[in-house]
Amino acid sequence: MGQSIKHKENETNGIFYLEIENRVVSELTYIKKDPNIMVIDRTETKKAEEGKGLASKLLEHTVNYAKENNYKIDPLCPFAEVKFDENEAYQKIKA
Repeated sequence: MGQSIKHKENETNGIFYLEIENRVVSELTYIKKDPNIMVIDRTETKKAEEGKGLASKLLEHTVNYAKENNYKIDPLCPFAEVKFDENEAYQKIKA
């Protein structure tokens, strides 16, 4: 079962999404605020795929992307906010 995380963005916002067999099963959206802040506003996983850690995988991917590109993250979405509170390593990148 091939999984791949893909990314699309424009000037104002973006999305990371996870595909399994060419179906989008989980996604994380963000808004670009200021030149270097990504505001995570939504994470969503299809009902049949919930509980498999897919949103966590997307969040980890997003955090790594932010680190590589000198962004800070504002975890506005409740899921992201909880994960940021749980993970001390994420605190360093929090806006």
